[in-house]
Amino acid sequence: SKEFSSASSATTVDTVTSRATRNGDATMKKDLLNHEDLAGDRGMVDDIFDETYKEKEGPKPPFRYVWRNIILMSLLHLGAIFGLTLIPSAKIQTLAWALLCFMVSALGITAGSHRLWSHRSYKATLPLRIFLTIANSVAFQNDIYEWVRDHRVHHKFSETDADPHNAMRGFFFSHIGWLLVRKHPDVIEKGQKLDLSDIKADKVVMFQRRFYKPSVVLLCFTLPTVVPWYFWNESIIISFFIPAILRYTVGLNATWLVNSAAHMFGNRPYDQNINPRENPLVSLGALGEGFHNYHHTFPYDYSTSEFGWRFNLTTAFIDLMCFLGLASDRKKVSKEVILARKLRTGDGSHKSG
Repeated sequence: SKEFSSASSATTVDTVTSRATRNGDATMKKDLLNHEDLAGDRGMVDDIFDETYKEKEGPKPPFRYVWRNIILMSLLHLGAIFGLTLIPSAKIQTLAWALLCFMVSALGITAGSHRLWSHRSYKATLPLRIFLTIANSVAFQNDIYEWVRDHRVHHKFSETDADPHNAMRGFFFSHIGWLLVRKHPDVIEKGQKLDLSDIKADKVVMFQRRFYKPSVVLLCFTLPTVVPWYFWNESIIISFFIPAILRYTVGLNATWLVNSAAHMFGNRPYDQNINPRENPLVSLGALGEGFHNYHHTFPYDYSTSEFGWRFNLTTAFIDLMCFLGLASDRKKVSKEVILARKLRTGDGSHKSG
């Protein structure tokens, strides 16, 4: 595992994400950013908060509803509620299969489009990238290219008009509402200016983008339905509504809670000047993605947390992949830098936790 252990490297990594903050009356003098050091290490800085962005003056553009998405999301959630009522009738193998599909799909997001492709926080071999791409199609949350673009914009312009799921617009908007309306013009404009050359250069990602719709039909809906029906004679209704529809809906909401609940509920031991928070319940559902104050403070840490495997199945998965030789070069922030950051900008909650 690669440590940012040298003082100069650690300081660079820390200052790149530090915002100009006010501690009591003493204004922290912002260090000169040395983006080159960090860019040289990961080859990118487009997930680091941009201090220079200013929201446009005047009234916000009106909501423009996307009725197709509103109707489809409503039907999906109604289907999931129906799936819940079928659970007592389902075979134990079907429930186990649904759980397995959930875990695989979640890893496609957490270990795949999030930690590997959005943040480049570790490196993956071709077989692992193929597995994570397949898992990502099981999850059906936009193709990897689009997911990465939206997520980097989210970090670079967090909680501003240019953030796709800006939590300042309320819980519902940051959870699901952002998918039911047209994007704010600033989100589109800033997304187009990101450097996504690393994603375009990944042939596996671009192959998925080319064949995304058929991959979703096959991997998110058909395969999860056919397996229980074919292999242990589960009814086709239960096979469709539990491992496909209910599992998919739960997966979506687990991811969305990172955008909504983890930006509103919890403490801020690393940086009290930003809204993202530490939320263990979200981490439990999203396989380790709820340590959100840490993640927005140190977006390049492969674990998205300082606590290793605690409530963090994705970190355990990446560590296993490294043990098997399928992944390497995990980026980790040193304990000294984490402690220094807690003392400098944290809310003090780390003393009791």
